[in-house]
Amino acid sequence: MEEILLNIESKEIRYAHLRQGHLYDLIIERKKSRQLTGNIYRGKVTNILHNIQSAFIDINEGENGFIHISDILENTQKFQEMFEMDFEVDEAAPAKAPKKEKDADITKLLKADQPVFVQVVKEPIGSKGARLTSNISIAGRYLVLLPNTSHRGVSRKIEDRSARDRLKKIIRSFEMPMDMGLICRTACVNATTEMLVEEANDLLSTWQGIVQNFEKASRPTLLYQESDLIKRAVMTAIDKKFDRILIDEYSTYQTCKRLHEKYKSEHPLKIEYYRDKTPMFERFNVEKEIDRALKRKIWLNSGGYLYFDRTEAMTTIDVNSGRSSRNNETVDVEESLVRINMEAADEIARQLRLRNIGGLIICDFIDMRSRKNQRRVLDHIKEAMKEDSAKCTILGMSEFGLVEMTRQRSRESLMQTIFTSCPYCSGLGLIKNSESISIEIERAIKKLIGQQQHYGFALVSHPEVDQYLCLSDKEHLRKLAEEQNAQLEFSSDDRLHLNDFHFYSTTSGKRLDV
Repeated sequence: MEEILLNIESKEIRYAHLRQGHLYDLIIERKKSRQLTGNIYRGKVTNILHNIQSAFIDINEGENGFIHISDILENTQKFQEMFEMDFEVDEAAPAKAPKKEKDADITKLLKADQPVFVQVVKEPIGSKGARLTSNISIAGRYLVLLPNTSHRGVSRKIEDRSARDRLKKIIRSFEMPMDMGLICRTACVNATTEMLVEEANDLLSTWQGIVQNFEKASRPTLLYQESDLIKRAVMTAIDKKFDRILIDEYSTYQTCKRLHEKYKSEHPLKIEYYRDKTPMFERFNVEKEIDRALKRKIWLNSGGYLYFDRTEAMTTIDVNSGRSSRNNETVDVEESLVRINMEAADEIARQLRLRNIGGLIICDFIDMRSRKNQRRVLDHIKEAMKEDSAKCTILGMSEFGLVEMTRQRSRESLMQTIFTSCPYCSGLGLIKNSESISIEIERAIKKLIGQQQHYGFALVSHPEVDQYLCLSDKEHLRKLAEEQNAQLEFSSDDRLHLNDFHFYSTTSGKRLDV
């Protein structure tokens, strides 16, 4: 059974895809950081970086967007990868020779303060603005309109040759402007010619409206907004033949029913309103899975475990055998390690989806001697990653058991959505121990007496640090002060950070800078 749970809150929408009762995919969308991918804007060029052939574009969404010259020139290969299809060029369309990137100069294409048509292809993440393209695409349910690219093609996921041929003939026969293209999406396999023609006309009308709004606007503005999470959930459930959608908010339930009404003849999807008092995500154990996905350490059923660590450059995943045990001493050790690695590969693929980890990922599997077993594990993780909606590229396994992969970064990760950097450790996850603080206090006392000529002061520290000083260092510090004719007092304040301490003059009560 495959189902979608939609949890609606005042500031957040959570989408959970369950497969046989287990959490398979998760999307968390907050109102203050709505999705921008797919949106089309009238932008304004603010700055051109000639050395990296790029420009910053103001789209009136906080941080300026970023566009590279490869996203300005026609890029057939990028479209093919984005929509997983082969282009079938319409012979009637005039062949335009795309300008090569190495021969192009961005300063000849863009000027400062120039208004431009741009579309978001990657969400803004952290301090980085959105990634933009001028190769616009407008997606419908069955078709994708390419307003400034003349290519026409069919998704590679449609493997039936007769269906592909039928769709190619249909899109070739469309009466459209010569410089526009069309892509047939996977969902259009069962669509009739009339349905495709109707949607093509709708997409053309949408584009004409976008152009009119562009001409009317005088500053950076949103021209077209991609479908929201609610609509995407309903369309996904219909296209992939899910069994039901369960919603815990009545107005959203009604919205989903209305959206499904148009397509109910295609798939008898159950759309139900959740009425129980127990929160829906608790009842279906989704909350537990979210909490688990926020932890660094993930236990496997075999007793092995995974460690997820994020750096600025990449995410590393370490596979360990942990407390796994063998009931039968004659069990082949190598085969046991392969089984742990296989289970780890499945869980890695799942956690990458749930955590929405993108960019470069390094997986350190448990060492296996046999190259055959290494290939088995590599093939297994490739198979486990096949159904991931994000584009993934997986390289081979090194002799050390390392697998390098990249996963498309479409939006902020689960950690970035829910957490913020610690203002104390700045993301290190570490603070100084009490001994280090004690050493710093000793240095500060010497500086106060020797350089600043203070002879009466009080030390205020966190209660835990004060307790540590009581056990070992207070007498030493008092003696150090007395040897230089100074008087030192001690007190604590639980409002202080563990690593903070302050000195105050015992005569004036003022805080002393060290």
